[in-house]
Amino acid sequence: DVQLQASGGGLVQAGGSLTLSCAASGFTFDDYAIGWFRQAPGEEREGVSCISKTDGSTTYADSVKGRFTISRDNAKNMVYLQMNSLKPEDTAVYYCAADRPWRLCLKPDYWGQGTQVTVSS
Repeated sequence: DVQLQASGGGLVQAGGSLTLSCAASGFTFDDYAIGWFRQAPGEEREGVSCISKTDGSTTYADSVKGRFTISRDNAKNMVYLQMNSLKPEDTAVYYCAADRPWRLCLKPDYWGQGTQVTVSS
């Protein structure tokens, strides 16, 4: 059973920081690129960041570039998203997802339940 469990969300004031974690199981974790996505109520889901299987390539949405950092620990089947300088517009449910390494999060195969991030002004 494939699982991708996001955790670490919460309520934070604007300008603060949070670290999200994604725990993966049920598939060969280090053969997949892992991405973070987010969706706010009434809005389209958007890609936030993606990290390759080797940690040699990362991508970020323009809206978070310079503030968020994605990383992974293949030995632990974990991916992290360090979020700094948070803004109210970052408020959303954040999801992690796994994609074939050559697709780099364009078409994830596996999705998990999200974790709520709320940034107050």
